Amino acid sequence: MARGRPGPVQIVLVHKEEHSFELDEKALSQVLLQDAIRDLDVVVVSVAGAFRKGKSFLLDFLLRYMYMQKEGGRSHWLGENDEPLTGFSWRGGSDPETTGIQIWSEVFIVEKPSGNKVAVVLMDTQGAFDSQSTVKDCATIFALSTMTSSVQIYNLSQNIQEDDLQQLQLFTEYGRLAMDEIFLKPFQTLMFLVRDWSFPYEYSYGLDGGRRFLEKRLEVKSHQHEEIQNVRKHIHSCFTNVNCFLLPHPGLKVATSPNFDGRLKDIAEEFKDQLQDLIPFVLDPSQLLEKEINGSKVTCRGLLEYFKAYIKIYQGEDLPHPKSMLQATAEANNLAAVASAKDMYYTNMEKLCGGDKPYVAPDLLAEKHRVQSSLALQHFQRIKKMGGKEFSQRYEEELVQEMGELFEDFAKHNQSKNIFNTFRTPAIIFSGIVSLYLSSGVTGYIGLDVVSQLCNLVVGLLLITLLAWGYIRYSGQYRELGVVIDTTAEFLLGTVTSQPNSSSQTAETSTSPGTGANNKKSQ
Repeated sequence: MARGRPGPVQIVLVHKEEHSFELDEKALSQVLLQDAIRDLDVVVVSVAGAFRKGKSFLLDFLLRYMYMQKEGGRSHWLGENDEPLTGFSWRGGSDPETTGIQIWSEVFIVEKPSGNKVAVVLMDTQGAFDSQSTVKDCATIFALSTMTSSVQIYNLSQNIQEDDLQQLQLFTEYGRLAMDEIFLKPFQTLMFLVRDWSFPYEYSYGLDGGRRFLEKRLEVKSHQHEEIQNVRKHIHSCFTNVNCFLLPHPGLKVATSPNFDGRLKDIAEEFKDQLQDLIPFVLDPSQLLEKEINGSKVTCRGLLEYFKAYIKIYQGEDLPHPKSMLQATAEANNLAAVASAKDMYYTNMEKLCGGDKPYVAPDLLAEKHRVQSSLALQHFQRIKKMGGKEFSQRYEEELVQEMGELFEDFAKHNQSKNIFNTFRTPAIIFSGIVSLYLSSGVTGYIGLDVVSQLCNLVVGLLLITLLAWGYIRYSGQYRELGVVIDTTAEFLLGTVTSQPNSSSQTAETSTSPGTGANNKKSQ
């Protein structure tokens, strides 16, 4: 999907009967590992909340804004009055449309005012708290989207109720625990988006009214119960930034017509006016906030590692303890650092001895390996990582081991480029043929006909072997036989070359100075 026509991609699958979750790594990799964006810092805008509250409907307006911005237009991004709304799947009705987590297949590259380019990912979550989802299911989906997003839009209807805040406590508990470990707030921006706001005479629509309303709802008072106070304290302690936007009702036709397809002419004017403020506030280049974990910005490639680490802890029977989430975060953080360092080593070594590069002397290749592996280790150590030194030590050792395996592959590939190495086997066979041919002539001349015929027989066998080796190399068939011929030739060469060495060592031992004289004196 990421390479074809843009559309929603299901990355977290929900098995409702088993109440389990599965990450589609292949689909997520196709989106996040595209060459143009894989190493860019990522901005993830997620919309989560109860089902049938218009999350996908809102995301399609976010998409429309991003595509208009991509084409260079910003002033009339809402589109034409008769233009249907397309993008993430949505429809009217009482049953949820989205299940699990989806992201848009096209990742948008946006240049910020500072000149830095970032990759913007739009994320949609399943309809939470439906008739088929358990509390654990809803908590898992919300937690996953919150842990992987830089902006979490909490989509609510009509008001911010106390149970909405209590549900958030499930996810902020991880933040409170993680903050004790790393002294940083684990999540970034939380936006309460209150839909169908009915009290504009008390708090006006938009950001200003939402800010004043949120201050009152999250106010901690001395006479409140301790549990209510803790919920509010947790929200502030876990999110770097918390804001609120009050959105009016979109109109009766939107809510009641089964044929509504998102045309602007059917939407209330005041709703469209507020969209003109809301969408740019979230997606304007000056407002974009890169995803950070423990103070370090996350790339698209790193986000893939975090998804894989987080999904593991939710595949058990019970909702994991928040401490295990912290450990998974630290693991994903270190895996991302290992991947970055290994990629750096591989890229630099590829420039030296890659597929189209000439043969490199083994000593020079080993020296370059030592230099590049040292640089990669320094790169790994410079990256901010969670879990402490002892926790990261294991990943550092894995990095060293993986670089060693990569070096072995580079060395083998480099050796295959050596023309003398390629023709070693036929050279050995040809040397054997010449030697036996001369031996046959000498033995025949002195009358040893049996030995001469035996030499001729072996010469014939060697000729057949040489022809077979050439056919195997040319056709690629019977590779096992080719390995046997190469191994036998190497063994014979090793045997022949080792004999002169052993005989010279024996001679040196027997003629070492003073040995014979000392023996005579002792006698």
